[in-house]
Amino acid sequence: MIRKTTKRASDEPRAKPRRPARTGDSPPTAAEKRRATELLRALEAAYPDAHCELHYRTPHELLVATILSAQTTDVAVNKATPALFERFPTPRAYAEASPEEIEPYVRTLGFFRNKARAVHEAMREIAERFGGEVPRTMDELLTLRGVARKTANVVLGNAYRINEGFVVDTHVERLAVRLGLAPHGANVAQIERRLMSLFPRDRWCDLSHMLIWHGRRACKARMPACSDHPVCQRFGSACELRVTAKPGKGGASGGSAGAVSSRSAARSARSPRGAEKNSGTSTRRR
Repeated sequence: MIRKTTKRASDEPRAKPRRPARTGDSPPTAAEKRRATELLRALEAAYPDAHCELHYRTPHELLVATILSAQTTDVAVNKATPALFERFPTPRAYAEASPEEIEPYVRTLGFFRNKARAVHEAMREIAERFGGEVPRTMDELLTLRGVARKTANVVLGNAYRINEGFVVDTHVERLAVRLGLAPHGANVAQIERRLMSLFPRDRWCDLSHMLIWHGRRACKARMPACSDHPVCQRFGSACELRVTAKPGKGGASGGSAGAVSSRSAARSARSPRGAEKNSGTSTRRR
């Protein structure tokens, strides 16, 4: 009689447990919080006067300027808003006009027709639903045309000193990864939650300005190498520019040059292109 045997689950080869990938939603460790505190102090020392660089006098002017700042610079917005604010001094003034009447004042900005419609609709809602006062809550602000979390955080933090969330613009998004505050691949929502978990709530708005100032003045998007700014040199270990740093160029001497692994250096040396890069004679597209 042939005896039938069944394979038990215990006989199967055991797969090695996979280490979960770290995401922007992982709670920070005590060491990460200590490092974040040190970074905050370094940024405070470097940018003690950091502030919102959009020009405004009232909450509704800040809201309008922030809506207009999408995919354009604060400098360009500040050139357009004086005449706009003079022509439309209140939300009611915008509401009683038409988008076409707003357009000439914002024509120098990208997507000016869409922005004129967004400003008109947001100001109409404020005039009709909120008594001419810009809302003070995230939920109410998000009901307005042209307002997402970033814009709402800008208005709440700067106009009302309410830290409901953390402003994540393109500079903050870039620096959060380069400074090792959020992992590569984290999305904007994950980055915001990560920054909120790392830093004290009462510093969220101020810190966003410090990061934006650092991004505009030192840690720019397109650079030949990691910045020689002390903040970058001390905290920029995750910066992608560290591995492409050219010794003696772009301020990436010393520590950043040492960040290139010996394996990468050996690979580069074996190719003519790599040898050219290591010799400091290659050209980079800015």
